Amino acid sequence: MTDLPQLPFARTGLLDAPPQLLKLQAEGPIGRIRTQVGDEAWLVTRYDEVRELFADPRLGRSHPNPEQAARLTNSAIMSGAVDDKDEDTNHAMMRALLMPAFSPRRMRAMRPHVQEIVDSIIDGMLADGGPVDLHERLSMPLPVLVICALLGVPYEDRDDFRAWSDGVGDMIDGARSAAAWGNLTTYMKDLINQKRTQPGDDLISDLLADYGDKIGDDELAALSAGLLFAGHETTMVRIDVGTVLFLTNPDQREAYVQDDKLAASAIEEVLRCGINGGGGLLRYAREDMEIAGTKIKAGDAVLLGAAAANRDERAFPDAARFDISRTANQHLSFGHGARYCIGANLARLELQIVFDALLRRIPTLRLAVPVEELELRVNQLGGGLVAVPVTW
Repeated sequence: MTDLPQLPFARTGLLDAPPQLLKLQAEGPIGRIRTQVGDEAWLVTRYDEVRELFADPRLGRSHPNPEQAARLTNSAIMSGAVDDKDEDTNHAMMRALLMPAFSPRRMRAMRPHVQEIVDSIIDGMLADGGPVDLHERLSMPLPVLVICALLGVPYEDRDDFRAWSDGVGDMIDGARSAAAWGNLTTYMKDLINQKRTQPGDDLISDLLADYGDKIGDDELAALSAGLLFAGHETTMVRIDVGTVLFLTNPDQREAYVQDDKLAASAIEEVLRCGINGGGGLLRYAREDMEIAGTKIKAGDAVLLGAAAANRDERAFPDAARFDISRTANQHLSFGHGARYCIGANLARLELQIVFDALLRRIPTLRLAVPVEELELRVNQLGGGLVAVPVTW
């Protein structure tokens, strides 16, 4: 086939689901598409099927022939198959290692530190006056500061690992992405060696103390690099997108400010309403199987379209509307089941503090340019926006 719809799907509005994605969803729960690099894959777009498949043991990241497996992008991470015959066991072990660091108790302990960072940043913005680029002033530095503190990574090295993170997330230039991943993991190995003799009050030091004789430096460096990348990239994007959602929906912003009880549901709605080009989380069929009556062959690539599922009218009536009072908002932005995102509590904490401070402390906050002029971060794994100019 040469006429398959190809990712990323074209969009008509910055915050709208791509029409091609909605068309596929209307036609059925699963359809055949091409990935950004031209490989064929299955895309699952409806809520019930995506949710169920997150927990289906017949899907995994490993593939019997990783070099021949369909790829999503050319990025060094989350782009294609991994060569891991003990994938489920290793995943369960890594979750067990990390759970204490991201527990609700640990997050409550971090709240004053996150609040202090946000207040300091907003103090600086108000002192300087608008307009400012919220992406550079708040959305990017906040999650970087938080994940650095959690992992024990020196914040003064942020320019280096920010550049490496941008490189790692490059979905087109595979050589650049691989080189950046190499630099990031090498940096982490050096940091691990330092912490063996000079431990601190941080996650890497804790892992070395508890499991240093069970996990090799290569595995720990890759784990730490992945946490550094995911721990700031995704939250940065959500702050940008959430700000635009609130500033382009003044009724929802006013409701948030007037009713403290809407804080939690507002964050879930920000998480549901992400910007998406129509892709999903890449998995491979471990055996022949059926999804909604469609036969899938062993080794086929299957994309779990969480963002598409989050816009499924069957699960979310009036799904295109940003509604912070939405009840039963069981979105799939953090996945589902055994692979539910381990950093979900941290992301929620940061988003709650950010939007409470932004919307209450700067009541006249508004976009400094028309929403149509905002630019997407194209060809970047995390997506999001290039800049968010605001004033007040």
